Amino acid sequence: MDAITGPEAGVRPAKSAAEREAAAEALALAFAADPCWAHLLPDEGARAERLLAFFGEEIESLTPDHREVWVTEDGGGAAIWAPPGSWRVPLGRTLGGAPRMREVFGRRLFLALRAGMRVDREHPRDPAHWYLDFLGVEPRRQGRGVGGALLAPMLELCDREGIPAYLGASTERNRALYERNGFEMTGVFAMPGRGGPPIRKMWREPA
Repeated sequence: MDAITGPEAGVRPAKSAAEREAAAEALALAFAADPCWAHLLPDEGARAERLLAFFGEEIESLTPDHREVWVTEDGGGAAIWAPPGSWRVPLGRTLGGAPRMREVFGRRLFLALRAGMRVDREHPRDPAHWYLDFLGVEPRRQGRGVGGALLAPMLELCDREGIPAYLGASTERNRALYERNGFEMTGVFAMPGRGGPPIRKMWREPA
């Protein structure tokens, strides 16, 4: 997919290794204080480093076959999308990344696996849709419209091709962002484990 022009010209597909690394770094910083990731990785001092390893593995192992990565020109924000029909990661890919995931989650690996299964179970099966797996903006860039800019190119594609979109929002602030961009909350489920935080299921029909 080609880079876009206009107001969102600073957002483009991450094609080079440097752009993919920037995307992983932006997502790691963005989710360092996220309640769901704090639940899975309670060691605050090590969380950002473990998130960097997680997102680096996700991006390198799942693109381009199962995920598309978009990044801002300055590397301050990124989004990971799954094309229609590709949101479920094949078992072989999951097993291939297992050693890295053990390094990331350590003794919390079983909880992380349960969380992944819960997310999969709650995921809508039909109709075909784009899935926003992750979207994050570095804290220093938040509140400046970067999240909306990251959403714009793919939502424009959804509208143009008549395809819905789905995501799970981990905070009320994120929910508000997505609602401003046409998503509606369709349900809520809790992450597994004691005190598991809520995830808001959000669906968007093409405009």
